[in-house]
Amino acid sequence: MATTNNPVTTTPRLGRYTIDTNRSSITFRSRHFFGLLPVKGTFAIRSGTIEVAEPLAESSLRVEADAASFHTGNDQRDAHVRSAAFLDTGRHPLITFVSDGVDTTTVSGTLTVCDVSQPVSLAIVHSEVAAETFTVRATTRVDRHDFGVTASRLMAGRHLDLTLEVTCVHR
Repeated sequence: MATTNNPVTTTPRLGRYTIDTNRSSITFRSRHFFGLLPVKGTFAIRSGTIEVAEPLAESSLRVEADAASFHTGNDQRDAHVRSAAFLDTGRHPLITFVSDGVDTTTVSGTLTVCDVSQPVSLAIVHSEVAAETFTVRATTRVDRHDFGVTASRLMAGRHLDLTLEVTCVHR
């Protein structure tokens, strides 16, 4: 197994991969209560596919996260964030990321939250490539206001630092 720490120096073999949702996660960090207290949590990845192409720039990916899986360990806060005041998971059950550019250090694409789409770049910070699988850890910072999620401006953190760790299996 080849392991790298930014940038990716070993490319997975060409072809279609699916994200192993049992071995993959989206974690986030933010601040709340006037920016004084840290908050960390998770979203569950519902599904994902990656097409590794030659050249690498022609590769593509799509990841879907379940918006209702928002979890911080505080049931009251989690229910409030899932409500119409924030994510409105009843009307917007999916958070999606679709790539439009891949290179050895970044994955650029469109993140859609609450039916609002914005460009986002993920920095690849770690990768491991094996014969039939690969794992990638990538990070980004998003501004929830860019997606129309503006409730509790002073109490809830504006920025979320996201980390995606995905294990992909060749199909």
